[in-house]
Amino acid sequence: MAETTNSTIKAAAYTSGGTERERVDLPADLFDGTINMPVMHQAVKAYLSNQRLGLAYTKTRGLVTGGNQKPWKQKGTGRARQGSRRAPHFVGGGTVFGPTGRKYVQAVPRQIRALARKSALNARARENALIVIDSFNYDKPSTKQLLSLTSALGVAEKKVLILTDGMKQNVFLSGRNLQRTHVMPYSDVSTYHILWSDVVLVESNALGYQLEGVDEKPRAVGSKSEGKSQRAAKAEAKAEAKAAKKSAAKKTAARAEAKAAKPKAKTAKKSAAKKSAGKKKGK
Repeated sequence: MAETTNSTIKAAAYTSGGTERERVDLPADLFDGTINMPVMHQAVKAYLSNQRLGLAYTKTRGLVTGGNQKPWKQKGTGRARQGSRRAPHFVGGGTVFGPTGRKYVQAVPRQIRALARKSALNARARENALIVIDSFNYDKPSTKQLLSLTSALGVAEKKVLILTDGMKQNVFLSGRNLQRTHVMPYSDVSTYHILWSDVVLVESNALGYQLEGVDEKPRAVGSKSEGKSQRAAKAEAKAEAKAAKKSAAKKTAARAEAKAAKPKAKTAKKSAAKKSAGKKKGK
């Protein structure tokens, strides 16, 4: 049911610019290798259930407008007796046993929620999908800066969960426009969000320790040049493909013209032969 390991779990560490650092030891009290699947299932199921509004609502015969008078008299018509046009078997009548709104709230004990969250973090750490970032200190919102970080880590095409130390508006606004990136405070993260993501980026201060500063390696220029070279290669490939298509089209057109010219030559020879034969008969 629950898996545990006693060894210390290490995680990769990077700067906010994408420079690699030495691997760090994760806090042993939180990352002890515990993975409890039933508890995680209960927490995720409760989270998804709590997102439901339960707004489905139908009207009974007492709530439908109309039906105040008897449709026809009790006796003498030959039809079955009726008391209201809003009875369930009439068109426009009330609904029997339909939904009338309900709450889908599921309460999960605090200790179970904490255990489920701990299990989810341990699962990502054991998969080497948890990365520690020294700090997220953005002077202003910059989607380009956050995207360059995910690209440097090689997780730009994955679902990334960024956990900051407290609410950081600039980091949140930087990742708001990225479809596969979700930014939230570490204290607000749930089991669902951790299991939703493929990679979790955690700020070091959120885990309770401070990493010393490291000089950033210049990589932005290299990445731009690499991007330009890739674009140039793609453009060259497209140009070559277009040229190949044009040459193939010219060859097919020439073949078609040659085929069309052959019957004309044959008909010309036949007509010349007929003319010569007619001249001989005339003589």
